Amino acid sequence: MDFTAKLAQFTADSTLPDWVQEAVKGMVDEAQKSVRSNLELDAVHTELRAANIKIEALILELAHHRRMRFGAKSEALSVDQLDLFIETLESDRAELEAHINGCVEPKPPKVKRLVAGRQPLPAHLERVIHRHDPASCDCGTCGKALVKIGEDVTEQLDVEPARFFVHQHIRSQWACRACETVTAQPIAPAIIDGGMAAPGLLSWVSVCKFVDHLPLYRVEQIAQRTGVSLSRSTMTQWIGKIGVSLEPLVELLSFYLRLRTSWHADETPIQQLAPGKGKTKRAYLWAYRSNDLDDGPPIVVFEYQPGRGGKYAHEFLSGWQGHLMVDDYSGYKALFRAGVTELACWAHARRKLFDLHVATKSPIAEQALKWIVALYDVEKKGKDVDCAARGQLRQQEAKPLLASFHAWLTQVHPTVAPGSSTRKALDYTLRRWPALIRYAETGNLPIDNNPVENVIRPIAVGKKNWLFVGSERAGRRAAAIQSLLATAKLNGLDPADWLKMVLEKLPTCLNSDIDDLLPFRRAA
Repeated sequence: MDFTAKLAQFTADSTLPDWVQEAVKGMVDEAQKSVRSNLELDAVHTELRAANIKIEALILELAHHRRMRFGAKSEALSVDQLDLFIETLESDRAELEAHINGCVEPKPPKVKRLVAGRQPLPAHLERVIHRHDPASCDCGTCGKALVKIGEDVTEQLDVEPARFFVHQHIRSQWACRACETVTAQPIAPAIIDGGMAAPGLLSWVSVCKFVDHLPLYRVEQIAQRTGVSLSRSTMTQWIGKIGVSLEPLVELLSFYLRLRTSWHADETPIQQLAPGKGKTKRAYLWAYRSNDLDDGPPIVVFEYQPGRGGKYAHEFLSGWQGHLMVDDYSGYKALFRAGVTELACWAHARRKLFDLHVATKSPIAEQALKWIVALYDVEKKGKDVDCAARGQLRQQEAKPLLASFHAWLTQVHPTVAPGSSTRKALDYTLRRWPALIRYAETGNLPIDNNPVENVIRPIAVGKKNWLFVGSERAGRRAAAIQSLLATAKLNGLDPADWLKMVLEKLPTCLNSDIDDLLPFRRAA
């Protein structure tokens, strides 16, 4: 039915229906404009929210890179951030005592200031004595005899550059005229038969390359400055033969590592030369380290692989069962489905929150960092106690902290905007929570993955010197030698001295005695 005609039946004014129709049409148009405006406003808000999230993520990334390049690498909170979510009882007590004593605050005891100065030089270094006495024992003023009343001793540290010298072996030959035989001492077996390099030189070249990360052309230049010619091709052959000789020790190192029930694992990319293309491709150096809280000497084993696929970790750990401390890389997930128990790293969780706090001064990130600081304070208390005492300490102090921290996280998490950097940092912690708190169940599991990161960091820094690995075989050889030298360092041995000893004894060492050459066994 026509709306205008129907309205005309109820009014005598012929203009009213047209006016009402125009008014209704105007209201409809206004309503449609309002709906369109609201839709456009919602779209603008959505775009603005996405832009803010993107800006926050970029600010966080920029702050992280600035801190890595220019700022302090430490993730410790500053002094004014260490008040751990509890009332400062000492301050309250001091205030009450001041009121009781007539508002006179007692003076704090004076703390003896440590005198800054040069540290004494190491006592084990050789001392070359230089005495400076007067030219005459008679007094230059009155001529009478001088009496020694004391002496002033000052020390200077000095160094000799690499000193090359030659071992000259003279073997006399003796003949028997009666039976016409000749007798002489045999040449002792060596790693490189007939080679000119003594074990000390082989050790020095190896340590320069794999500990100090010097390319061989720089080692060649060091030798040339003392008038000694060491060609790169010759040193390369030495390294190859040393790697073959040390293979039994590396296999033993892996065997003893497999006897441990908890490991750390991490990996770092390495550039490998692609033959025939003049380019490089990405390979990976995998690191597996023993847990310092377990009994036994520390062990680290490096494995060189052409990729980062989880199959490489699965192959290396085939048949092993225990606790594995790793980051959130998906390549390890198959191991956890196969029976290995996952441990998550609190240092990784802290790092995401710390970068967020540095970039945005987020109060949520700051509060979360305080919880984590409290967890590490518990670990400091248990650092020098045995496993049983550490486990009891974690039960009494760490587990209640973890429970309170989790309750706070679940309360705060829904209030943070999805997709924001704060939400992502909280998501990481909550997603890995079961693996993060597993360490607190016992006294012999680590809280973070820092031990393996510390042994892999020198290699990551050394890559700036040698740039790439020449071949997969060279990468595997380097990983084997670095496993032994890094384990020697972890056990407090000088890598050069240890390797020299091994190269001297290995050619004549029986298979039953080869354990004595491992870098965590000091040979008699």
